[in-house]
Amino acid sequence: MIRPPLTVTLPVDDDLADLADARGVGVEELAAEALRRHVSTEAALVRRTALRLALRHAPLLRRLGE
Repeated sequence: MIRPPLTVTLPVDDDLADLADARGVGVEELAAEALRRHVSTEAALVRRTALRLALRHAPLLRRLGE
């Protein structure tokens, strides 16, 4: 099932608008880039945590899989 993209509405202050202008991009593009970076960072953190937990509990997970 293909879901349509979600839309997020955020208030934009002058700092964000100024930064977007200085970079030569639109506010929406800058916000989308910031969100993509944040999600990527959080996803990496979750993957590292999941791997750490899996390694720590590998013997238990093996026993449960038997």
